[in-house]
Amino acid sequence: MASRAFRSVRARTTLGATLVVAVALLIGAFSFYGILSSSIHASAERAAEQRLDELAERFDGPGGGPGGERGVDSLDDEIVQIIGEDGAVRAASEDARDELGSTALPLADQARTTTIGGEPMLVVSDDLENDETLVLAVSIEDGVETLSTVAVLLAVAVPLLLLLVAVTTWLVVGRALRPVTRIREEVDGITAEHLHRRVEVPPSSDEIAALATTMNRMLDRLDSSATAQRRFVSDASHELRSPLATIRQHAELAQAHPATTSIGELAEVVSDEGLRLQGIVESLLLLARLDEGGGTHDEAVDLDDLALGEVRRLRSRGVEVDGSGIRAARVAGDPRLLGQLLRNLADNAVRHSAGRVAISVIPQDAWVFVTVEDDGAGVPADERERIFERFVRLDEARSRDAGGSGLGLAIVQGIAAASGGTVSVDASRWGGARFVVTLPLSD
Repeated sequence: MASRAFRSVRARTTLGATLVVAVALLIGAFSFYGILSSSIHASAERAAEQRLDELAERFDGPGGGPGGERGVDSLDDEIVQIIGEDGAVRAASEDARDELGSTALPLADQARTTTIGGEPMLVVSDDLENDETLVLAVSIEDGVETLSTVAVLLAVAVPLLLLLVAVTTWLVVGRALRPVTRIREEVDGITAEHLHRRVEVPPSSDEIAALATTMNRMLDRLDSSATAQRRFVSDASHELRSPLATIRQHAELAQAHPATTSIGELAEVVSDEGLRLQGIVESLLLLARLDEGGGTHDEAVDLDDLALGEVRRLRSRGVEVDGSGIRAARVAGDPRLLGQLLRNLADNAVRHSAGRVAISVIPQDAWVFVTVEDDGAGVPADERERIFERFVRLDEARSRDAGGSGLGLAIVQGIAAASGGTVSVDASRWGGARFVVTLPLSD
């Protein structure tokens, strides 16, 4: 299949190039022949008219006599006639008498071509005194033979050139497409299990090398995506297995020792782990919708109202929250998702704080900056990008009871991106972590 496709492209390219060259060669050949023919004819006509003028001066001059009898008969190797007003031949050169006898040459204001004795001749004429006309016929056989030779050469050269172009194009296209075929075969052999393989980049630094480089970059992205997907599936499986294992262990314990296990204790464990399992599943579904760009709708959302709601919620739990930096700001987005974004950041700040949390909403120019900071241990500089990956928990948050599922900040980043914004983390004024979400203001 690949070989047939290669030959098809090669044949189409060769045919196209040959047709283009054929049209160009034919136009050039006909143009050259036409220009050469006009040039030869014009040159012969000028030579004939020049000789005619010389003869006219000679026969019109003193002593020329009536009909120029004293000069025409002495002309050799020329066909010359002097024709009277009545169309009769008054005098003629020896060659004219031999070839034409008493037949007069045709008269015309312009030079014209005729055949005399099977030889192509150019006939020109000029008026003499006494109402006589001098007519001269000049052979143009050499010019005709030259044009015939050129026509034969063109008829042979054009097909040979076309054949040469076709063969050259076939070889050049084949050589040019050979690396492409090799790249296609290499890429065709790369499966999901061998995404680490790469295409060899030729040292030519041309478009083929650029294609190979582009293919390798694509393979890098596919490899990274497949690695992230496998890691995500592995982490998700582990996170989902943990609550299920806890429920199963307590159920088996209650079944084995019904006298020592109370129904209330078992129900509490099942309820807690079920809620945890539900939260993980809902988070995974939300992330999947965000990845697909669906499940959201835009409407006017007052971020200051959402932020003040989080401040009240945290204060009701006894957390010291500074909400003095909240200013009025409206954005276009999904209020449910933006509310979850703020809640995830607020819960993360409370989880890692030593007692103080601050939430601010500050509009500036066309953007609004939502900041959530705490006075905890902060995030190391080399971990500030990684914490937004899924199922990532820093060392102090390895405990699932304290650190959650590791999906909260990934959801924050997904919601921010879906709303046309970004999220970043740096050090807070107290040395803890400060998360800054940048969103475009609504018009």
